[in-house]
Amino acid sequence: MPLDPSYVGRTYPPTSSYLVGREKIREFATAIGATDPAHHDPAAARALGYPDVIAPPTFPVIPTVQARDPIIDDPGLGLDYSRVVHGDQRFAYHRPVVAGDELLCTTVIDEIMSRGGLDFFTTRTEIATDAGEPVVTVWCKLVVRGAE
Repeated sequence: MPLDPSYVGRTYPPTSSYLVGREKIREFATAIGATDPAHHDPAAARALGYPDVIAPPTFPVIPTVQARDPIIDDPGLGLDYSRVVHGDQRFAYHRPVVAGDELLCTTVIDEIMSRGGLDFFTTRTEIATDAGEPVVTVWCKLVVRGAE
């Protein structure tokens, strides 16, 4: 079943707050091989003007997963998540994610299109602090394989 194109522009409610932990940043940085001291050492981050360690640029993928759940679970969209492959990911930063941030994610369906038996589905997630300060925008393109 193809995705419902009338869902373009639909905004999903913000997620509950995600508290960014120092150890989560360190673990993520280690997992992806990010060796910059600002990802691991609070003193190195403070020397750069940040209050604590800063997350690697792809770290916001973690809180956006929770933000995608209502979309995946929305029966009206027609998304069969078992047929999804990741297509693309982009980030536009206002400032780095810092340990201690409490982040909220609001996701919008930006685009749905079909080509060659595949559906392409792009979400845009606005990530802000719980005080409303914009931090980063994350775009995620998913490809939904057609029925066999």
